[in-house]
Amino acid sequence: MFLRFLFILFMALPAAKACAQSELDAEKFSQKVADTTIQLLDVRTSKEYNSGHLKHALQANWNQPDQFRERVQSLDKQKPVYVYCLVGGRSSAAAQWLREQGFTVYNLQGGINAWKKANKPVEQAEAIPQMSYADYLSRIPAKGLALVDVGAPWCPPCRKMAPVIDSIEQQYPKVKVIRLDGSGQDALMDQLQVLSFPTIILYKNGKEIWRKEGVMEVKEITKQL
Repeated sequence: MFLRFLFILFMALPAAKACAQSELDAEKFSQKVADTTIQLLDVRTSKEYNSGHLKHALQANWNQPDQFRERVQSLDKQKPVYVYCLVGGRSSAAAQWLREQGFTVYNLQGGINAWKKANKPVEQAEAIPQMSYADYLSRIPAKGLALVDVGAPWCPPCRKMAPVIDSIEQQYPKVKVIRLDGSGQDALMDQLQVLSFPTIILYKNGKEIWRKEGVMEVKEITKQL
């Protein structure tokens, strides 16, 4: 029994050591996230994110499992992921889950609170001018095709969709492509019945003819064109 215990302990030591090495203080975390090729993930709520976040951070709420899993599907397993929350608890749990999915993950010890105590910069969400439904409709041409990409800069799937939309715009110059930042546009999102980002809406002669949520390939959209 004792030998079995020693065996289990011996097997667990490498994982525990690796996990400990993946916990970074604010200074080391700051050095790593200065590299814009990495992936930075805020696992707090959108309200917390808007109150102040790290530059270039994406957002996926760990406390909403369905949303979290949907959004992190768009992360690249070939690139490290740096996660943080308020004090480190949620991000530690999220980091462990992401490692189990095959990601290389580093967690900010003490969360954004420790980041602030170390006098590291925090970005505030900019106030977004509200767009009325009438203003939105005025952007849709009465004739021809229009493709509306409803997303948000902090949304991982939206970022993954960006080159797809760019490709559509290049291949179909006669299609009017409209990129709409839906973050903070709660009233408009309700009127458009947009439940998640990204949502792609296709209009023909001013009338909606097709829509779909989530990440998709170029050919799936071009098939509708």
